[in-house]
Amino acid sequence: MILSDDKKTKKTTKKTSKKVAEQEEVQATDERTDEEIAAEIEHILALHAQEQQSSKPKIVSLYGDIDEENARDVVHGMRILEADFKEDPEQNSFELLISTNGGSALEMFAIYDTMRHIKENASIQTVGLGKVMSAGVLVLAAGTKGKRKIGKNCRVMIHGVASGYAGQIHSLENELEEIQWIQEQYIKLLAEETDMTEKYIKNLISKKVNIYLTAEQAIEYGIADEVF
Repeated sequence: MILSDDKKTKKTTKKTSKKVAEQEEVQATDERTDEEIAAEIEHILALHAQEQQSSKPKIVSLYGDIDEENARDVVHGMRILEADFKEDPEQNSFELLISTNGGSALEMFAIYDTMRHIKENASIQTVGLGKVMSAGVLVLAAGTKGKRKIGKNCRVMIHGVASGYAGQIHSLENELEEIQWIQEQYIKLLAEETDMTEKYIKNLISKKVNIYLTAEQAIEYGIADEVF
């Protein structure tokens, strides 16, 4: 097939135009300033760091007695994770590993209130390991419903608020009122987070002994949702 001079000219013109456009595009890329290139590299590195961060397991641990130091570390750890939450609550979650003999009721409330706040924007998977006793029971139960796990050989223990305070009678009366408030608040919150009623918990505590539960019993009482 023989092309006419007009067709040859049109074909040549198209090739030339395409080549010129490609050269201009390459030239435009090469003409980027150092600042623009640096900004693009920084953006790529930020995306890479974000992908790596999202792939890392997000875990906070409560090991040992619930005292000021441990409570501070747990609250601080949860708030750090909260800073990286996305707008969609469904994409936000982390594990809270718990192994404790219990401890300060007031520090327990600090952890609990932080969890309650964070659960508005994320799910918290609590995991009971080894022992979850006294104040630790409320922390385990406060995880997101359906995502609270407990080890098969973990022991759970519930008892009333204990006080070692000693002093003059009027001071003791004042301290007794505070202890009663703490116990009532503990019972109220534990009833809200589990399948137990306040009356049932009061009956358990009224026995004035430590009430030990297996992992399976913890499931029955609504303290956890799954044994692993």
